[in-house]
Amino acid sequence: MSIPVENSIAGTYMAAKPVNASRLFVASCLALLVTSLTFALRAKIEGVFHDGYGLSREEIGWAFGPAFWGFAVATFVGGAILDQVKTRNVLRIAFVCHLVGLVVLLFAKDKTLLFAANVFIGFANGSVEAACNPLVTTLFPNDKTKMLNRFHVWFPGGIVIGGVLSWLLMSQLNLPWQALAAVLFVPLALYGWLFFGETIPETERVTSGVSYRDMFRHVGAPVTIIALVGFMILATSLSIAIDFNAASTWIVVALVLAAIVVESLVINKTSLLFPFTMFCMFLTASTELGTNQFTGALLDKTGIDPIIILVAVTGIMALGRYFAGPLVHRLSPIGVLFASAVVSAIGLYLYSTVSGPGSTLFAAIVFAVGICYFWPTMLGFVSEYAPQTGALGLSILGGAGMVATSCVLPIMGRSIDTAGPQQTLRFMVVLPLILIVAFGLLAAYLRNRRVENH
Repeated sequence: MSIPVENSIAGTYMAAKPVNASRLFVASCLALLVTSLTFALRAKIEGVFHDGYGLSREEIGWAFGPAFWGFAVATFVGGAILDQVKTRNVLRIAFVCHLVGLVVLLFAKDKTLLFAANVFIGFANGSVEAACNPLVTTLFPNDKTKMLNRFHVWFPGGIVIGGVLSWLLMSQLNLPWQALAAVLFVPLALYGWLFFGETIPETERVTSGVSYRDMFRHVGAPVTIIALVGFMILATSLSIAIDFNAASTWIVVALVLAAIVVESLVINKTSLLFPFTMFCMFLTASTELGTNQFTGALLDKTGIDPIIILVAVTGIMALGRYFAGPLVHRLSPIGVLFASAVVSAIGLYLYSTVSGPGSTLFAAIVFAVGICYFWPTMLGFVSEYAPQTGALGLSILGGAGMVATSCVLPIMGRSIDTAGPQQTLRFMVVLPLILIVAFGLLAAYLRNRRVENH
């Protein structure tokens, strides 16, 4: 893949420090491809472990959870120590954890081994996110959101590839699911070969002179945020159900919000921009990843193979992200996010009303357009509007999205088992509806800030 050197850090520092931007970007894309293939694999084997191995969908949601909260732990830790241990070493951790996780997965037939495999895979995927997002923004400082969208093409792109491979290997050739899992070793070996031995530059935070202490301060409420995510991970791993009807739940929410406000405004004397963005990431990630992970169960009786829907959704997402540049420049990141929330709400509602193949495919297309830009544009937004948060900000954001998904999966699984797919989808519509309000408020805040600066 050819990358114009004049738009990259390589073009600026080639004489002083040889950095192969094209090779590093391709390696990053392959690492993300492995990450996305694990998501496609889980979406396919969810039915195998339910029908073939006798696990309930709530048990599957629990066993899949580490893929998300393990991701969160790795991104949080990786973002905090990236500049100390260096990007190359975080990438080595990713490679080893991917290797171990995939080997364990090949032998999994119960929820315990499935859980263990997803612990390693989650840590690997989080390490990729922790290392590669800051790397891409460092390599392309003038096109951050555009190149983050192109980098994240390979998340939906990998799910398309995984969906096609699962159809070919399992549905057409009748091979066991382990054959599909074994395919992941190919891109794993390639990204290991491309990364190792290359010169990897310091992060943008280091080169711009922002101190390590200031990076934490600009996150706003790092102590409260890390404690909150830690509690969410503990609750998910112990299968502690969240009861939204309980008064105690809302008391805890109020206390957390108060702690974030105090730590941000009083202790660190900075804005609530990053904590508010993280709250939005909880909802965008749950809308996208929670729905896609349970595609098979949610659309099982609509008359169309769920894998076709998954491939259609992720294929549209890949195309949209690759050509995101003009749209982002025209609407701005917050404009793209607001429009995405509106369209994804419509898509989820249509999903909840479909009854046949044609209407299901149409709903899937609308939903895909809605969720297409969520993840990379959220990262690009923080990188552009809160650059002082550095690698830590990007890592916390990605980790928050994954741990939120790990919390919502068991809830969705229980809802599918008890209330049914359509009612579950109606419940999920609430998330983008909240986002419409949140992104509207964020747009108003940014507009007022621009006026004050002028």
